[in-house]
Amino acid sequence: MSAAAGNGRDGSRSTPLRVDAQRNLEHVLRAAREVFGELGYGAPMEDVARRARVGVGTVYRRFPSKDVLVRRIAEEETSRLTDQARAALGQEDEPWSALSRFLRTSVASGAGRLLPPQVLRVGVADEGTEDGTGYDQARVPQQRTQPGSGELRLVPEDPGSAAEDDSGAAALLDVVGQLVERARTAGELRADVSVSDVLLVIATAAPSLPDAAQQAAASARLLDILLEGLRSRPA
Repeated sequence: MSAAAGNGRDGSRSTPLRVDAQRNLEHVLRAAREVFGELGYGAPMEDVARRARVGVGTVYRRFPSKDVLVRRIAEEETSRLTDQARAALGQEDEPWSALSRFLRTSVASGAGRLLPPQVLRVGVADEGTEDGTGYDQARVPQQRTQPGSGELRLVPEDPGSAAEDDSGAAALLDVVGQLVERARTAGELRADVSVSDVLLVIATAAPSLPDAAQQAAASARLLDILLEGLRSRPA
């Protein structure tokens, strides 16, 4: 074998190295989704590395800080949920069926447990906002609130968060807002249900059970109960 082939100057060894690096990246991302999905974004990078079966240094070479890894996972899951919401809007004519389909698909995929922290952080709205409703209309579209009602609003994790992070969250909020508004206009969704309520349903998971079938059944039952709580009832 020539020296060039042995030292990679002819590119003969570069492709396997790139393949290995890509494989390690995929292992890290898969592990991060599993670990953060189970333990939340507070889980340490060491847990991610252990699940990926790589050294923690390998994780840090790909993601120089935990925040970078969290943003990557959160952005992917936000995009995934947005696609699921758009599919429900486009493929279901009935407003309640569209909203229900989105919720069931999202819960089944587990994406709700990995939503960006700035989307899932909610707080009681203060009275006296610009529109006088006690609600941050700019961040969550198509919401109906009443002053002092204790309505939940989405708030940023960090007021100085990056614009690209907000753009993905805004797209998700917009399309889920359309699902909510359609169902509410049709009289099938309680008038007080907001986008933040729907996202909280997606992020709610049944307790972990050792048996996969029992886990699936518990998750389905919990979602049925939550959906019943969202649906409007005749007076």
